[in-house]
Amino acid sequence: MHGLGGAKDLPVPASLAIAGGTAALIVSFCVLVLAWRKPRYADPAGPRAGRPVPAGIARVVDSDAWAWLLRLLGVLVTGWFVWALVAGPDLVTNPVFGSFYVLLWVGIVPASVLFGRIFRAMSPVRTLNLLFAKATGGDPGRGVTAYPAWLGRWPAAIGLFAFVWLELVDPHSAYLGPVRTWLAAYFAVMLIGAAVFGDTWLSMADPFEAYSDLLAKLSPWARRSDGTLVFRSPLANLATLPPGPGLVATVAVLFGSTAFDSYKDTTRWVRFVNDLNGNVQLLNTAALLGFCAVIGVSFTIATRTTSVDPETGPEHRALPRLLAHSVVPIIVGYMTAHYLSYFVEQGQMTLIQLSDPMVKGQNMLGTANWSVNYWLSYHPTALADIKVLAVVCGHIVGVVAAHDRALELLPKRHQVVGQLGLLLIMVAYTATGLYLLFGS
Repeated sequence: MHGLGGAKDLPVPASLAIAGGTAALIVSFCVLVLAWRKPRYADPAGPRAGRPVPAGIARVVDSDAWAWLLRLLGVLVTGWFVWALVAGPDLVTNPVFGSFYVLLWVGIVPASVLFGRIFRAMSPVRTLNLLFAKATGGDPGRGVTAYPAWLGRWPAAIGLFAFVWLELVDPHSAYLGPVRTWLAAYFAVMLIGAAVFGDTWLSMADPFEAYSDLLAKLSPWARRSDGTLVFRSPLANLATLPPGPGLVATVAVLFGSTAFDSYKDTTRWVRFVNDLNGNVQLLNTAALLGFCAVIGVSFTIATRTTSVDPETGPEHRALPRLLAHSVVPIIVGYMTAHYLSYFVEQGQMTLIQLSDPMVKGQNMLGTANWSVNYWLSYHPTALADIKVLAVVCGHIVGVVAAHDRALELLPKRHQVVGQLGLLLIMVAYTATGLYLLFGS
């Protein structure tokens, strides 16, 4: 299961898309250098940051009833999914596959950008951990021992890689057996980890929660340091992303796996694999790992090719983590471009299939008689324009975020030159991403 699209349905020359995207990025950087000379988001979560939401909305969102409503919704959705997973037939029309690979994996992008940390609020694992704690008189936020700070988001990065490996590499990803095994392991690891480390484990190790929380930093919903619910500029919100261990690995897996998904079905890669006459699964695993590693290593090198003030500046080795937030809008832009038609069309098909989880011709949710709208596929030029716009806008927002953070971190004499390495790697990401979408 992977995104639709590619050179066959996008009537825009790769050279034109790459040239336009690169030019837009360079011009944006030049404008920033001239017009944006002081950091604007050095304290984005302070006591005055953002505009408080209307009092009525704040009371609802902060209420226990709202929290339990979202938890109940998460449990009901999960229960419906598990029913189809356990009792449904092993057919591609089983809604399990569309729910897992489309509505969850791709749908989490618009859901998190629009509504904030939505997966955390609806997480069935968090609800189970909370109910278990209440039943035993414990505290879901506290485990047997404290979560080790040095571990950071590394467990989430590993979990994300495990998911994309299942989706993109496992030849049996469209069969129920591997999905059941993966999800059984997921629930076991998450629940055991939560028992040992408390809810902090879920924040740092749950791949879907970490994924959603990362993208939610581009939403307009935020909280001040005093807990007040506010509307905040997505750029200011993005600047609050904690730069802990494993953050670079997490964004590298998300970005690298999407790039690999664009590349794996190209004629060039298929021919290469066939010519080697080797183990296709092993070659795809190596390539997936390679794409993720290239993103992580190239970003680390680019962010460390600058000087910091040894007395007042951050440690040099901390720069990749401090600037990693700038990759988040790039991920959103590229995932939008890569998965747009897939999400819209396969998402509709999944909603239709959800009415018939046992594949018996039922219409339990009233959606079985819906029809899929293929407007995007019938308008390839509009689709191509949206894809280019998504990639370029994502990179421009990334450049803005990186520029603001560089003004905060770097000594004045290095604030422009110190950004050139990161600008070059972002130009490379833009060109490569557009090439994979349009020219591969």
